[in-house]
Amino acid sequence: MRAPLAACAALALTLAAGCGGVQAADLFILTRTGPTPGTTLTLLVNEEGRVDCNGVAKPMLDDAQLVQARTIQEDLHDPANKHLALAPRPGSVFTYTVRDPDGTVRFSDNSLAQPSVLHHLQLFAVQVAQRSCGLSQ
Repeated sequence: MRAPLAACAALALTLAAGCGGVQAADLFILTRTGPTPGTTLTLLVNEEGRVDCNGVAKPMLDDAQLVQARTIQEDLHDPANKHLALAPRPGSVFTYTVRDPDGTVRFSDNSLAQPSVLHHLQLFAVQVAQRSCGLSQ
């Protein structure tokens, strides 16, 4: 009776130890800079929905936000692979840099010729900054 119980306990310990060492990969890291206090944001999002705001771990993204983040990361493939850099136009407020496994994209809120994914990324950043990070913008 003791042998099966000991074997089950050993198996449980082995499984628990193995689970703690694996971490999900990052989807992307976004840096947004702006002219006023509270507008600078560094947002790190991983595959499981964990989000860090300016280096501080925050609550997990909800399912809809996680799907949105994964879609953004997939849609960033071509711009990131090309290391897209778009110049700001006069009147620009925010500057963005986003890095994912495919490369880096740099743009401003009013850059010309933005692929639609960059508009989605800007909206995602504002929503997560407000809901998860506690920032006003």
